[in-house]
Amino acid sequence: MRKNKKSYFIIAVLFVLLVLVIFLGVNNNRRQLEKATKESLNDTALSTKKSTHQKKESISSSSTNRSVEASNLPDAHQSDWNLILVNKWNKRAELNPPLTLVGGKEVNSKIASDVAAFLEAAQKIDPAEHLISGYRSVTYQKQLYNNYVAQEMAGQGTVNRTGKAISEAQAVLNVNTYSMPPGMSEHNTGLAIDMSTIDSLNDSNPEVVAKIMAIAPNYGFVLHFQKGMSASTGVDYEDWHYRYVGVENAKYMMAHHLSLEEYVALLPK
Repeated sequence: MRKNKKSYFIIAVLFVLLVLVIFLGVNNNRRQLEKATKESLNDTALSTKKSTHQKKESISSSSTNRSVEASNLPDAHQSDWNLILVNKWNKRAELNPPLTLVGGKEVNSKIASDVAAFLEAAQKIDPAEHLISGYRSVTYQKQLYNNYVAQEMAGQGTVNRTGKAISEAQAVLNVNTYSMPPGMSEHNTGLAIDMSTIDSLNDSNPEVVAKIMAIAPNYGFVLHFQKGMSASTGVDYEDWHYRYVGVENAKYMMAHHLSLEEYVALLPK
């Protein structure tokens, strides 16, 4: 009987020890889990704080750049007649501006003297400079646009010069890189001119283009479709397309390397 009691005692002690070991192990695991969870939460909070700080810095930097860009703006408004936007995002019906003939092309009468002065100055740089296009009605733009599409389809266009036929859909995509559909061309305003030494887009001497582009603001003009500005203008580079915006506006745009679309967005309505 004593032997059985001794056996029971040993079993009880072993059971208690087993329970104690299990309890201590669970408690230790719990503490480790709590520690890991706390560290994870701290890391997440630190990461979130850092991300928020970086985001604030980015916004602050963007706002600062915007502020610098918008500093000392000319006294101009989006509604000014010489800053009217006509592009793929701003379609216009026939504007029917008053017209005057300059260099064999019709332009808005309000800028006739400026066009004449600009053309004269350009010809002093290269006598071959001449006006290629001025005012174009929406109706004429439609005819011109359709002709461009037909030329691209036949392989005789500005982009597709391969002599091989392409689909109308592809031809339209090609034309849209250098000519706007009816109602989306600013030639309808009479404030845009195409001027070059040669009747071919982007084929004029780049040095001559650079010199004329540099003097353009003195006469109120900017080369509208400059390299690197297609995201805001919707048109690829064109070495001959000048847009009248006024002397003060043009000089500001040139100094800050802004497209007309970007500049107008900075102005009050």
